[in-house]
Amino acid sequence: MKAILLLLAPFLVSALAQAQFPAAVDGEPLPTLAPMLERTVPAVVNVSTRAFVVESVSPLFDDPFFRRFFDLPAQPRERQRQGLGSGVIVDADRGLILTNNHVIERANEIVVTLHDGRRYDAEVIGADRETDIALIRIDAAGLHALPFADSDHLRVGDFVVAIGNPFGLGQTVTSGIVSALGRSGLGEGFEDFIQTDASINPGNSGGALVNLRGELIGINTAILARGGGNIGIGFAIPINMARAVQEHLVEDGVVSRGQLGVAIQDLTPELAQAFALDRTGGAVIARVEPDSPAQRAGLRAGDVVVEVDGRPVRGASDLRNRIGLLRAGTDVELRLLRNGRAQTVTARIEAPRPQELDGQAIDPRLEGARFARVLDRDGAGRIRIASVQPRSPAARAGLREGDVLLSVNRREVSRPEDLTAAAQAGRGTLLLNLQRGTSAFFLMLQ
Repeated sequence: MKAILLLLAPFLVSALAQAQFPAAVDGEPLPTLAPMLERTVPAVVNVSTRAFVVESVSPLFDDPFFRRFFDLPAQPRERQRQGLGSGVIVDADRGLILTNNHVIERANEIVVTLHDGRRYDAEVIGADRETDIALIRIDAAGLHALPFADSDHLRVGDFVVAIGNPFGLGQTVTSGIVSALGRSGLGEGFEDFIQTDASINPGNSGGALVNLRGELIGINTAILARGGGNIGIGFAIPINMARAVQEHLVEDGVVSRGQLGVAIQDLTPELAQAFALDRTGGAVIARVEPDSPAQRAGLRAGDVVVEVDGRPVRGASDLRNRIGLLRAGTDVELRLLRNGRAQTVTARIEAPRPQELDGQAIDPRLEGARFARVLDRDGAGRIRIASVQPRSPAARAGLREGDVLLSVNRREVSRPEDLTAAAQAGRGTLLLNLQRGTSAFFLMLQ
């Protein structure tokens, strides 16, 4: 008899579980997200774009060596490219909508479709590629905007809802939890992603991630997927970061970032042990740039920054994001550990100094190219090709705008003034080590 009861137990539990979920309990309806979504969904819009792209008949025509060898001109043709995404109304009175930069980038036409079916042409107020945030505007009445939450207070395990336009299906709602916070390393920009298992698919980009009160906590922006669909790993830009960018774009149309002038890295357990610290959170200053705000504030290599304006610093990416969203001229208070002792310093963030050099001043074979110094994710200096004039010696040699110059004649270069000395060291030869996208290669200029 006991054995029979054990066999029946799973079925009894199942039956009891079903019995515990009626349509109402004591006259009260079951919990549902429907009332919150009825208030929230009207603030999320569909964004469709059209762009006219000029491309060559064959990829070979993009190769300067091929065209020069066969003496063939480029033969461009135009095609139309369409895109779909989402957006969030953040200011109903002014018709302001937050979305992703990659949704509207290079678009010639942007059309916003509201939840009630109304369609409007949108204008771009501004966009920021580094954070993948864009701000667009429509002229419409009767809009509904979402209230903002404080994304700094999010915790892993908080329930969230994603709203967007996946695969062009129309408004779609999915739910999940916050899976992780502070994710980075997905690209080259400013990253502090919220990771969630709420389904985010192509077309959700620019849509809303909200909490159970219907407050906006993030802008959906990316997925990690092997086959192009959702596998439970999606990413959203925290709304605090998006709001900071929005303020820049409303006032200036661009993000006017300042710089501190340091190269930084995470405080790993190994470094913490080497510095005799009993903590791992923070950012280690690896190098201080000469004549920089950091140097004037008295920062030194080996200092560990643990707070910015009273807010804890998790690591190097966190510090970079905090500084990168501050305007030039802003005073920032840094709490740091130096030789195990806590100190507080104040630094004034300054605008980056343009440092460009004409290629002709380095070597006649580089005529037509301009080289600029930029800072990478960790604050280290690199040389990037800012522009290349068509049909110039630099263009014919194969240099392209955006290439990163790693070395000249096997000498590493990080400042424009390094280029001339490295070029002269070749005694007539000019061997360039370039990085283009994810590839690196050597280029010998005769």
